Amino acid sequence: GDVGAGDAIERIARDDKGLSIADVVTLYSTDESNQSLLERASDHPALPADWRDYFRKRLREPDAS
Repeated sequence: GDVGAGDAIERIARDDKGLSIADVVTLYSTDESNQSLLERASDHPALPADWRDYFRKRLREPDAS
């Protein structure tokens, strides 16, 4: 959905695997060398399968785009 300035945000769950939205954005944009974070993301059940596949590829080929 859409979120705008001033909208209330309520936490409904906490990730026990320690993967934040900021972590995922970082992996996509700048930090493909962070192998431990890539490993956590590649196995995270809350992420879509194609995202997990993308992160698995980065584990094998850190410089792949």
